[in-house]
Amino acid sequence: MRRHTTVIETRGPWSLTTSRTFWEGFTPAALASRADEALRTVFVAEADWRAVEAVVTQDGDSTRIEVDGEGDLDAAAEQVARFLALDIDATGWPEVGERDPVIAAAQAELPGLRPCGFHSPYEAAAWAVLSQRIRIVQAAKLRSELTAGFGENGAFPGPEALLAATPELPGRKTEYLHAVAEAALDGLLDATALRSVPPEEAIERVQQVKGLGPFAAELVVIRGANAPDALPTHEGRLDAEVVEQYGEGRSLADISEAWRPFRSWAAVHLRALREARTHEIEGHQRSSRS
Repeated sequence: MRRHTTVIETRGPWSLTTSRTFWEGFTPAALASRADEALRTVFVAEADWRAVEAVVTQDGDSTRIEVDGEGDLDAAAEQVARFLALDIDATGWPEVGERDPVIAAAQAELPGLRPCGFHSPYEAAAWAVLSQRIRIVQAAKLRSELTAGFGENGAFPGPEALLAATPELPGRKTEYLHAVAEAALDGLLDATALRSVPPEEAIERVQQVKGLGPFAAELVVIRGANAPDALPTHEGRLDAEVVEQYGEGRSLADISEAWRPFRSWAAVHLRALREARTHEIEGHQRSSRS
């Protein structure tokens, strides 16, 4: 196994601690005790669908990305930077808070957070299929079983491996996962391509994949390609949080104009704080265990 290390200078605010905590699903209150740990993850690289192990550490404005694997490690390191939003010049992100006090409060609660996406649009699309019409904890169990049964070195299986597999899944999930795998191999879920066009066009493209509706397509573009300025319009919990924070009678479209060019980031901040306050998703997970 080969190793490649790159150091990038982060433009704008970023905290590894906050972002890692967001990634792992903990609440902001859990930040302090984990402040010195690196972010570690395993994934399949879009460039060649080979498994990659990544370790990310921070030293001030410098971020060190170390990747181990047998494939294109330069491309893998770039992918890490993308799914951690480190490829974005965020020097203008604090200005969004200056324009919108609600976002300013969210920035203060989650200092240095950059939305951590799925490893790739492909993995986001697979998760969208797995999580449709079942509880999150059940979907997570299915994903773990697929990873253990068909993945490489702890990574979610690449599209070729997924196509070759015939897992017994609820409903039409196997059929839809195969459609996602085929789309990934055909380049329809390529992150660079999805971010090269306006978000609305990218979302329409993703909906061409069998089994992916509007909500799933937004997930793929916003959390899979990690597009910084896409507005989710099919996220009920975000809509509820907007009403709570801004009051009745104001549309998300109008409010989000002040968030440009970081509409995705602002939406993620609001959703993260809502979950920390309400434990809506966590509560669903707990109830499914009882």
